[in-house]
Amino acid sequence: MPGESPQQLTGAQALVQSLERVGVEVIFGIPGGSILPAYDPLYDSKIRHILVRHEQGAGHAAEGYAQATGRVGVCIATSGPGATNLVTAIADAYMDSVPMVAITGQVASRAIGTDAFQEADIRGITFPITKHSFLITDPADIPHAIAAAFHLAKTGRPGPVLVDIAKDALASTTEFHWPEELDLPGYRPVTRPHGKQIREAARLIGEAQRPVIYLGGGVNRARAWDALAELVDLIGAPVVTTLMARGAFPDSHPLNYGMPGMHGTVAAVGALQQSDLLITLGARFDDRVTGKLDSFAPGAKVIHADIDPAEISKNRVADVPIVGDLSEVLAELNAALRGTEHPDWSGWVRYLDGLRQRYEITEFPAETDGLLGPEYVIQRIGEIAGPEATYVAGVGQHQMWAAHLLPHEQPARFFNSGGAGTMGYCVPTAMGAKVGRPDAVVWGIDGDGCFQMTNQELVTCFLENIPVKIAILNNRSLGMVRQWQTLFYGERYSNTNLKSHLVPDFPKLAEAMGAVGLRAETVADVDRVINEAMSINDRPVVVEFVVHKDAMVWPMVSAGTSNDDIKIARDLAPDWNGEEDL
Repeated sequence: MPGESPQQLTGAQALVQSLERVGVEVIFGIPGGSILPAYDPLYDSKIRHILVRHEQGAGHAAEGYAQATGRVGVCIATSGPGATNLVTAIADAYMDSVPMVAITGQVASRAIGTDAFQEADIRGITFPITKHSFLITDPADIPHAIAAAFHLAKTGRPGPVLVDIAKDALASTTEFHWPEELDLPGYRPVTRPHGKQIREAARLIGEAQRPVIYLGGGVNRARAWDALAELVDLIGAPVVTTLMARGAFPDSHPLNYGMPGMHGTVAAVGALQQSDLLITLGARFDDRVTGKLDSFAPGAKVIHADIDPAEISKNRVADVPIVGDLSEVLAELNAALRGTEHPDWSGWVRYLDGLRQRYEITEFPAETDGLLGPEYVIQRIGEIAGPEATYVAGVGQHQMWAAHLLPHEQPARFFNSGGAGTMGYCVPTAMGAKVGRPDAVVWGIDGDGCFQMTNQELVTCFLENIPVKIAILNNRSLGMVRQWQTLFYGERYSNTNLKSHLVPDFPKLAEAMGAVGLRAETVADVDRVINEAMSINDRPVVVEFVVHKDAMVWPMVSAGTSNDDIKIARDLAPDWNGEEDL
């Protein structure tokens, strides 16, 4: 109140009070020497601290929490190796635009630059993979840094922000001043689109013969799902949803042709390749979508809307660039399109329907050579758990199958590592998602290779009462790498064979960490173990499915080739006949 004397606090107390002021409810982390002063006032705070088993787990858990809640995820670690263990998760959050604040301890300010014990220049290390970073050596700067970090993380294009605080700044006393207003020179993200660009976009849509709405993860970050649904209702254009946009528009909608790209559906890839207008919303023309860039959608004009001006025309030149928050972009575009007319697109839709009918695979073998089919397993998990569940995928073949076969009907129900492709992502991210949605069913879909990188967080899940469910597709190999070796390296399986599904014994390993461990080896086991896992809600559950190691993800566009060269099996390409009807 006016006239009150400022509080005298240690930097550590100022840090915790600042975190409380910005509304932090949960922090994932591990204490250590340089950050230890912060843990003393945290002991008395209402903020829940979840003690993870590895700092990478803290970072991924913060990502899962952020995506599940739409809030900023927070992780904390000490200096040196504690901070460097966060790097992979920070890079992952940066690539996928996840709002996260990473707080690290640093050696005392007088020791910075002397190669002191557990010193690392974490600010320099993470410079290319953070939206912004702070190095705090004066305790008076802590409140402003925390307020600014959270503002930066969640506004504009979301992303990770690092706050590195010297140990003596945490231990010293200062007057606490909370910034009621933030002055961040040079940081003025544009949220409202330019009206002229909106009108030009509406004009191009009105002239198009073969338009496609190309959705990226920015639609999820902007939480612009309702406005997107209105756009599709208004114009009736086909939709494709990238890996990061799965669920932003329901798969069951007849105009959703699925995921495009390297492992996309034939209909989605064909839609982009044959299009004459790409209505690009929150996507970045990633190489996994475009294939060989100069052959991507060769006849299409491009409307490109994104909150980040650096993404527009970075890979593909935009005919109509629109900078703005997608919720505002779509609101204004919808207003401009209401009551307007466009050409008859029924022939274009029939063509894409034909591709979908010819090449969509809906049934998969339940077993091959006495081993379970991984696609069948994922499909059954999705059918039993349903579209209301939250799903987190690791990286590899199981990620692609999960992207295609789970019931993507609800937004923000499917989380995976898209840009960085981080193995080990699944278990800790599922943990964070479950913390953010304690009443939701959370399934992790993981591979045996990925699972062995971060499975120790199951201990955290047990001790912290976070009852996630983890499915391990155990094919005894690094499946996606093996697929590439099969196709491109003459079946020379160099160091991708994990050899035995009994080492480790995953159910026993799960039991040792406090979880329930189950195994399915036959088709008859599959529904039984999934339903058993669904019935257990007082502790984590791990279900191992022993699957065939030679299953492959199809369709596939080989790296560096044109999307026109998509294969639906090893030596089989789709028939693009029907173009003459467009």
